Amino acid sequence: MAVTMHQLLKTLVDQGGSDLHVTTNSPPQIRIDGKMVPLQLPPMTAAETKQLIYGVLTESQKHRLEEALEVDFSFGVKGLARFRANVFFQRGAVAGAFRTIPWEMRNFKELGLPDVVSTLCDRPRGLILVTGPTGSGKTTTLAAMLDKINSERHEHMVTIEDPIEYLHSHKKCLVNQRELHADTHSFANALALRPAPGPRRRAHRRNARLGDDRVGAPHRGNGPPHLRDPAHELRRADDQPHHRRLPGAPAVADPGAALVRARGHPVPVAAPPGRRATAARWRCEILVPNSAIRNLIREDKIHQIYSAMQTGQTQFGMQTFNQSLATLYYKKQITLQLALSMSSHPDELQDMINRGAGINSPSAPCPVAAAGGVAPVGRAPVARARTGSGGANDAELHVEGPYARREDARRACSSPRTRTPRSRCCASSRSP
Repeated sequence: MAVTMHQLLKTLVDQGGSDLHVTTNSPPQIRIDGKMVPLQLPPMTAAETKQLIYGVLTESQKHRLEEALEVDFSFGVKGLARFRANVFFQRGAVAGAFRTIPWEMRNFKELGLPDVVSTLCDRPRGLILVTGPTGSGKTTTLAAMLDKINSERHEHMVTIEDPIEYLHSHKKCLVNQRELHADTHSFANALALRPAPGPRRRAHRRNARLGDDRVGAPHRGNGPPHLRDPAHELRRADDQPHHRRLPGAPAVADPGAALVRARGHPVPVAAPPGRRATAARWRCEILVPNSAIRNLIREDKIHQIYSAMQTGQTQFGMQTFNQSLATLYYKKQITLQLALSMSSHPDELQDMINRGAGINSPSAPCPVAAAGGVAPVGRAPVARARTGSGGANDAELHVEGPYARREDARRACSSPRTRTPRSRCCASSRSP
């Protein structure tokens, strides 16, 4: 008896997978915790994959597939889940990838998102870019943000998606969700102001034309360039022909703008028998354009933004990926090896962890906080171990910074046991 799509999707959900892949000359495979796992089925022929996949397509979708050679759509299976699908041709045969979309949306706490992401939802206007590579959690992050707005504000909320993924019910907001090709012919038409909306969510940016649609309606969109850091995001926004180039980066320089790069990663956690033993730990890179960031964008000094993000963590809620990873490490949600493997700058991350810097949450077990130290605003605290010969001060943590150095110098000068010359101590106490 031939396997049905409903059986495959049920297996995907039951085994806690994220994706189902169907192609020729291979059994169907599901992705579990980021790894492909083939099902115990024989390899499928081209006729079998076509019959299997065409069973979930409408006549309109079949026509679009045969005309454009690929089609994106979403659908729901009652009592199971919603699914986002990408159907395409390869080697002249039909293939498809199906991703699960849970019925229920997770909140910020469940996702482990920083508090600043929640505060972005309280802004009355502004362009918020939610970006990241495929499978990084952009859709989940956006769903949590829109659900917060829907639960707290009385607005007209419009989403333009390709395809519709999470379904938002009418809570305090009036919600209209429009799907490309089904409810509108283009993002540009859908972004027109006729519906007089409040918050808007725009779906994935895949090319320059869609990017123009997005920045052409500033304060109301989002898009996911799949690049390494905010500097590359802004360069891509500005990397267009001259007649298109100017609206890109300056739109992000608006005071109401923000950029969030999400990156979810499955990590082992304790789980009851029969349940998934992993959960996604969200790490985010957050850029909030303060006056310094806006000036760097306007002066085309985008390469300096990374340093400005590092120093804007405490006051503005900005953070780099390494600061996010350091926070997760100090919360004991990921191991040091996993943190270093996920970092694009592992040497910098190792140094931050050694110094106890980059912590973005007061609840994180930062060694500096555990020692009772306070560092001046704008300067990262440094945790350093004092070791001796077995005395009471062995492995004692202290904070190193401009104020801490002056205090250490005064203690050293007044201590009869110190071997440090007095002139050197006094010089240290005068240094900032």
